[in-house]
Amino acid sequence: MYAERIANLKSSAIRDILKHMSRPGMIAFAGGSPAPELFPVAEIAVACEQVLSKYGPTALQYSITEGLVVLREKLVSKLAANGLGMSTDNVIITQGSQQALDLISKLFIDKDSLVFTENPSYLGALQAFRMFQARIAAIPSDSHGIDVEALRKQLRVERPKFLYIMPNFQNPTGVTYSLERRKALVAAAIEHDLLIVEDDPYGELIFEGERLPSLFALAKGKNVIYLSSFSKTIAPGFRVAYTAGDAEMLKKMVIAKQGSDLQTNTFGQYIVNEYLESGHYQTSIDVIRDTYRGRRDAMIAAMEQEFPSALAWNRPSGGMFLWVTLPTRWDAKEILERCLEQNVAFVPGQEFFPDGSGRNTLRMNFSSPSLGNIGEGVKRMGKVLKEIRG
Repeated sequence: MYAERIANLKSSAIRDILKHMSRPGMIAFAGGSPAPELFPVAEIAVACEQVLSKYGPTALQYSITEGLVVLREKLVSKLAANGLGMSTDNVIITQGSQQALDLISKLFIDKDSLVFTENPSYLGALQAFRMFQARIAAIPSDSHGIDVEALRKQLRVERPKFLYIMPNFQNPTGVTYSLERRKALVAAAIEHDLLIVEDDPYGELIFEGERLPSLFALAKGKNVIYLSSFSKTIAPGFRVAYTAGDAEMLKKMVIAKQGSDLQTNTFGQYIVNEYLESGHYQTSIDVIRDTYRGRRDAMIAAMEQEFPSALAWNRPSGGMFLWVTLPTRWDAKEILERCLEQNVAFVPGQEFFPDGSGRNTLRMNFSSPSLGNIGEGVKRMGKVLKEIRG
């Protein structure tokens, strides 16, 4: 009865874990949500009033599939700061970056089409690609990003539809690509005529160091489709994100979007546009960065005190996640079951590995829990980990 592509689909492990979050006293390091107390509620309320005052019924009506021109103009200006010559034809608005991944899959993936990803990679992207029955090949990655020499070697024997990557504060690992790695990757893409899908939802959430140029900017827009979102910097409930790339390719994405939802919600786009015009955006970003930096530091300090010395973890310079490596023989899924009994949750890392490895890894989110819950949650996890260590 169902389509063939549905047969082997499975629910997101993260969504399944989140079903436990309503349990009283549960401390969640499992989600990927921004801190709700940092949402600019008062400023958004003002923006809503101003939108209705300025635009009236127009803000509640259908709009064009590509997205509001005024909002796309702002995004073109933002991208042009990187030296890119662009117009509104090079940008469309989507219902979150997740829709962009779905649309890109519709454009490029047939049954058994080959897609390259990092190893590990973002679970939502893997789900989108698997929906269209892609074959996913994981390219080895390290603390600076994808291994470009391994990529080049693979490109000599296989031709993927595209490479999907997340260069800034990657989900799940928190890794940021070095500038050297970015330049090498762009060079490889141009040499092999490889299309790169660059997903950048966390780029503005940088805590320290210099913000590095996107691959899209380094490549001057060639061979790269760039995705970004306001879900992590304003609020995810608007579902307002954007895709930048070749104008002809975006025209095809627009046609695919018409068959999906006609357009991204008009009112939400107007509110985001008004909020950007208000001047509050950068002030809010600064607060988010300071808050998340403090929570990252608190989580690492607690882990240093509570976790066994046999574990290792990184110190991401931005974003929302850090990555923990357990001793080789340990299984994060088994540890999760014991942690749930202690009312604390994380995401086992194996779910993010297209090749099925990563059994002894896990992802922890520091953006959403409070400082108090971070300390208590790490303490609960530490108790379980010490018991396993024996």
